[in-house]
Amino acid sequence: MPPTRALLPRSAPAASGLSSPAIAAFLDRIEARPGETHSLMIVHRGAVVAEGWWAPYTADRPHLLYSLTKSFTAVAVGLAIGDGLLSLDDRLVDVLPDRVPADVSAQGRRITVHHLLSMTAGHPDDSLTEAWEREPEDLVKGFLSVPFAHPEGTRHVYDNATTYLLARMVERVTGLGLPEFLDARLFGPMGIDHAEWDRVASGAAFGFHGLHLTTEAVAAFGELLRNGGRWGDRQLVPGGWVERATRRHVDSEWILDGAPQSDFAHGYGYQFWMSPDGFHGHGSYAQQCVVLPAHDLVVAVTAEADSQDVFDAVRTCLLPGLGHPAGARDDELLADRLRRLSLPPVAGCAGSGRTVTARLDASPVLSALPEGTAVAVEPAAGGWRVRLGAFPAVAAGHGEWRESAPLGRPVLASGAWRDATFVADLRVVTTPHRVRLAVDTTTGTATATWSTPPLTGPRLDLHLSHPLMTRPDVA
Repeated sequence: MPPTRALLPRSAPAASGLSSPAIAAFLDRIEARPGETHSLMIVHRGAVVAEGWWAPYTADRPHLLYSLTKSFTAVAVGLAIGDGLLSLDDRLVDVLPDRVPADVSAQGRRITVHHLLSMTAGHPDDSLTEAWEREPEDLVKGFLSVPFAHPEGTRHVYDNATTYLLARMVERVTGLGLPEFLDARLFGPMGIDHAEWDRVASGAAFGFHGLHLTTEAVAAFGELLRNGGRWGDRQLVPGGWVERATRRHVDSEWILDGAPQSDFAHGYGYQFWMSPDGFHGHGSYAQQCVVLPAHDLVVAVTAEADSQDVFDAVRTCLLPGLGHPAGARDDELLADRLRRLSLPPVAGCAGSGRTVTARLDASPVLSALPEGTAVAVEPAAGGWRVRLGAFPAVAAGHGEWRESAPLGRPVLASGAWRDATFVADLRVVTTPHRVRLAVDTTTGTATATWSTPPLTGPRLDLHLSHPLMTRPDVA
């Protein structure tokens, strides 16, 4: 991994006018919630005042952003519009005429860049799965083949496919792939030199998810937006576009697990969500870039948790601390706490040092490996080598996290014996997800289950491969 280059200046909380006890209360709240937080960066008045990574997550590793990727694609659209290559009124069928089904409906012919950005094309729900079922080789055709339920421009429905189409439109008018275009126009000028992209089977970037960036890069993106697209002495993104993209264009409603998420119910912009006091880009499992311009505040988070908890903690802990700086001692205590953040390795004993083998039982929900996969656990200095089918061995430490990259992407693992069962956590550390492996020596069986379901499917080999290349699972 290349060394991390500082993108933003640093400041003690007191010097920026933010209370370090308020930040500590914010930490208390997000650490008490279900799930895990992997990283945090708080930027106030343009300087980082708090930053931390829960080991084994580190500052230099990019983390999967899931749908926070959409906000970056929206900026690419804005850059293309600023260059005069695209407009909000341009129709999808005119920009990508070769990818239009012969029987496209009249409404399909009317879909514009504005409708795609605001997710108001008129489908009854997320069209992604049905579109890919209808046209496995071309999501553009599939999207236009899915029947519309509402007139365009009248109703917001969260629809992943709209952002995929926007990415393809940017590529068509610029002549560059989405990653290359953003490298040249955004990431490079900002000093962000390590953006990774997951891709569909054809090699194109998803656009609606799949971008991996460091936490500081996410925070820097938020700071760019807070400053109206300006970075240092350069106007990287037209200020008018930032204002347009981050204001409400349509009402929105977000229901997750049957519960309303209040910070998703204040309207939708152009691939940004509105909040009462700002806006935010959001990815599944709480990948967040929260921008509160009126408070000169940006909060970046990566996690495997719930997003609303972060908004609530910002409002109840951070905002009351603005304008109430504490003393140097409080700042030192906070900095020490942030340095020591960690997720514990698997607890248990080192065992007898024998090699054990088993066959995988794939019946549990969220199994990461197919039925019957051969599993072997071999002792190694300070830990074990874990073999899963034909994969190269995964290194697991005892009482520590040990790194390996069996298929290209890093996995951090720790393990221990608990009576007759070997237990290991395999963290796919550039994503929110981890696999819990349990090998029962009394039955000769093993299970390998995801902590949360990866949205591009359960196959572990996909998520350990660089880059991940797939298409969304379809029924």
